[in-house]
Amino acid sequence: MRYQDTIARALATPGGHLAIGRGGFTLHYDDSRLSGYDCDTIKQEAIEAGLPVIDSRPVPYAVLARLAVEGPMVAVNRPAHPEPWHAFSDAPLAVVATAYRQVGADIHNIADDPRAHAWFAGRPTTPLDQLVDGWLDYVLGPLVAHEAARGDSQ
Repeated sequence: MRYQDTIARALATPGGHLAIGRGGFTLHYDDSRLSGYDCDTIKQEAIEAGLPVIDSRPVPYAVLARLAVEGPMVAVNRPAHPEPWHAFSDAPLAVVATAYRQVGADIHNIADDPRAHAWFAGRPTTPLDQLVDGWLDYVLGPLVAHEAARGDSQ
């Protein structure tokens, strides 16, 4: 097992987890991160070891961008901020993972947290939301069109 020692450290870290996206993986542990491109190998090892895994590769870019811009970050090796969570706050791993699961990410070894569902349901439409929508349309419009032309969302 190539990543066994680092995965063990992540398992011992509050909020430790493996995040996988189109740009590779990041293993969050202690106050450190290990990044790389051997996604399938580390994902299999992490799942077998019981480490929480968030694989966002199946999620469309526009949805990921929205979560990244508006959603909270995972509190790794530090306490989560109190609710309500927003783009500049740290939330419990299960809340963030549930949000990603809700939009189609491949999630392993993390139970749902109903507080994430409440976050989605309580999203108001504000001028900031409109600004973010406009920015994402501008930035991601060509990419979304390209995805539609290819017939996939990866």
